[in-house]
Amino acid sequence: MQKDAYTLILEAIDAGVYRPGDRLVESELAERFGVSRTPVREALQRLETQSMLARDGRSLIVASLDHNQLAELYVVRSELEALAAALAAKHAAPEEVRVLQEMVDEDRGRTRDPIALSQANKRFHRQIHLASHNRYLVQQLDLVHRSMALLATTSLAAEGRGETALAEHQAIVDAIREGDEAGAAAALRAHISKAFETRLKLDAQGGHLGAGEAR
Repeated sequence: MQKDAYTLILEAIDAGVYRPGDRLVESELAERFGVSRTPVREALQRLETQSMLARDGRSLIVASLDHNQLAELYVVRSELEALAAALAAKHAAPEEVRVLQEMVDEDRGRTRDPIALSQANKRFHRQIHLASHNRYLVQQLDLVHRSMALLATTSLAAEGRGETALAEHQAIVDAIREGDEAGAAAALRAHISKAFETRLKLDAQGGHLGAGEAR
């Protein structure tokens, strides 16, 4: 299935091709993606409505999150992700649990590559969302993670964070495997809390990485 202009632009933002503060030019986007300007214009309007883009004079730029927006986003993410983990502990099939474990095992070889690890991290969390077997929750988490694309750095860039994050992932998988709903929710909530704390420290230090991280 051919992707529409909206999806192409959104994926480019998520991949770090366009980062917070970058200007999006209709003609350049049309040429890059090989589509006409009309669907690009409509996609830009839709992304602006969703607060993924912001106005800078007459130009549209990729939006960024201020401190309060970041805090609000992490509160919502923490609660929704915790619910997903609890539901996964209740509903996940054995095969889904094995896939989660394989992801953790494979990611141990990525701890020195924050960008690769952050991409793997997205896949891991997405797998938990799907294992919740609740389509409405998955939809809401998709919106939350779309907003995460507006963060210019990854908390996994912090020294030693990759190893500790994987240990936290393992605790989440263990609780899901054991069917421990409360334990899975608590482990996921603690994981998000630590990621938020690490991000705040990175931002305070002015830390920035290369493209594409989430987060």
